[in-house]
Amino acid sequence: MSCALTDLCHYPIVQAPMAGGASRPELAAAVCEAGGLGFLAAGYKTADGMYQEIQQVRALTGRPFGVNLFVPQPDCADPAAVDVYRNQLAGEAGWYSTPLGDSDASLDDGFDAKLAILVDDPVPLVSFTFGCPTRETVEALRRVGTRTAVTVTTVEEAQAAEEAGADAVCVQGTEAGGHQGTHRDIPAGDGSSIGLLSLVTQVREAVALPIAAAGGIMRGAQIAAVIAAGAELAQLGTAFLVTPESGAPALHKRSLTDPLFTRTELTRAFSGRPARGLVNRFMREHGPYAPAAYPQVHYMTSPLRKAAAKAGDPQGMALWAGQGHRLARELPAGQLVEVLAAELDAARGASAGRGAA
Repeated sequence: MSCALTDLCHYPIVQAPMAGGASRPELAAAVCEAGGLGFLAAGYKTADGMYQEIQQVRALTGRPFGVNLFVPQPDCADPAAVDVYRNQLAGEAGWYSTPLGDSDASLDDGFDAKLAILVDDPVPLVSFTFGCPTRETVEALRRVGTRTAVTVTTVEEAQAAEEAGADAVCVQGTEAGGHQGTHRDIPAGDGSSIGLLSLVTQVREAVALPIAAAGGIMRGAQIAAVIAAGAELAQLGTAFLVTPESGAPALHKRSLTDPLFTRTELTRAFSGRPARGLVNRFMREHGPYAPAAYPQVHYMTSPLRKAAAKAGDPQGMALWAGQGHRLARELPAGQLVEVLAAELDAARGASAGRGAA
């Protein structure tokens, strides 16, 4: 089996692309320089914004890195349900003294323009979330020397990625923080989500593609576990969210280990799509009523989330976090890669010792 991604990094450690500002060029470059694989997140950015960040990474490191794209979403939202939710959020708008965002904003985030830039000025790796790219898209990137990976949450999605010609899959378990990368928008918490180790094992037996495993990974021993289950790489998001190079708000970083926040849940409250975050007031009050309407709900709540952050109120913010958030360590990104690599070596050594015994 070809390990299509392991030659892009010294350690089998990938920094997850976290849209919304966390995955800054400084973070991606620091991870790359330490021997991991850093990622930029092009979601919610303009094509030019993505291009500028790519240039910034190249100025900071000569090592391979990746760029993540959101696959264009079909407009399946019920306008009436969106209007009902808008009315429900009127009190939040009054509380934070800010109008709700335009839920009629375009669904097109410039995917074609971003793809054109990546074909004209290639990067080593492009990954896709929220769907599977077409075979034509994969081939266009392959012709310019770019490898491709597709985020998957089921065996069927992994098989679709293999059929499309992708070079690898990023297998995302339900433990993962932020948005679930499902190709089909399913109801949050409907029981269909699968834990990471079980999912990696199932995907490993179903497809021949190399696997990067994502979901709740915070320690080197967990990296060893997913590799033992059949993955070649481990992708970590929450672990890198608290690093100084991350662009996440300081309040978000502190909340990950704040004893006030005891658990995470999947919710549509902030974006209209299932995403895992720390349970706070906003999630409790609005999560049960949020419609399946992405990105309409995302645009609608964006001003509220920004106002809450400005006011220093974590109860109104989208505090994306994986299930392992309490294990977050406030280390520089490069040092975190080195610590994880040392823990991985120790876990492998312990396993080998047990085997010899």
